[in-house]
Amino acid sequence: MASTTSTPPQQLPHHKVKIKKPGQRSCNENNAKGKFCGGHLKRWYYTTDVLEQACGDAEKAWGKDAEVYRCEHCKTLYLPNPEAVRGLNVAGHGQTSVFGLTIAPKEK
Repeated sequence: MASTTSTPPQQLPHHKVKIKKPGQRSCNENNAKGKFCGGHLKRWYYTTDVLEQACGDAEKAWGKDAEVYRCEHCKTLYLPNPEAVRGLNVAGHGQTSVFGLTIAPKEK
């Protein structure tokens, strides 16, 4: 297993920023009482978020089309892991669809 000895991400003034671990799908942030958040990480399109447009931190830091995930509960931002495979859904590899494949008709 590869070690994740990367530098900590640049923190934004109005957001907490972390780096996702390979295959991570839920938030691993603890609140002030030490309770585990566990919210789902969802792809966050910050350029269309009205509240983020007023703040503008993410767009200034990463540009218009960066891949950013956000916890649905605590709103912690997660950047993709540089060691993880690119272009995959946050949920993982998934299954190959059999719909749309040409199957030979049954013989009578």
